[in-house]
Amino acid sequence: MELNFSKSPEGLLPAIIQDATSKTVLMLGFMNAEAVAKTQESGLVTFYSRSKQRLWTKGEESGNVLELVDLKADCDQDCLLIQAHPKGPTCHTGTDTCWGEENTSSFSFFSALEATIAQRKAADQDDSYVASLFRKGINKIAQKVGEEAVETVIEAKDDNSELFLNESADLLFHYLILLQAKGYQLKDIEAVLKNRQK
Repeated sequence: MELNFSKSPEGLLPAIIQDATSKTVLMLGFMNAEAVAKTQESGLVTFYSRSKQRLWTKGEESGNVLELVDLKADCDQDCLLIQAHPKGPTCHTGTDTCWGEENTSSFSFFSALEATIAQRKAADQDDSYVASLFRKGINKIAQKVGEEAVETVIEAKDDNSELFLNESADLLFHYLILLQAKGYQLKDIEAVLKNRQK
């Protein structure tokens, strides 16, 4: 990987740190050539500290290290994007990120859909299908998931892609409702799956 350290008088490149899983931006640091080499060699993200005037491995005192997953340069080779697994809070203030944000997974459209389901659950709308399911209780919701699962399996055995995708969407939608009826979200399922990787 070619890097252009000459654009900075101190020979430092900005390094954006991103959670490899959630894609949340955790912090910004600076790296010289030695810091890049040590990061790649040790597997722990290491910066050049402008205040301490030395190499500084994130978490060397707190234990909240950043385990390297990927390191790449931008198109001009003068900025780094580092993906890492944070072990504990990233910011010295104790927050997940240096912007005070919580580092949680986002499932993009599915997170927005979960929020909509939660709103409908709390609403007393006669014209809301979701609200009516919640009113009927857990047995009805679980029954709907079972029905949609069977219909998805049936369509999987045929060659109609449109019907299969529609039944799959129905299954996932009702599963999200069931999760919320039980007090859970996709992030809880993600945590279980992540745990199984170990």
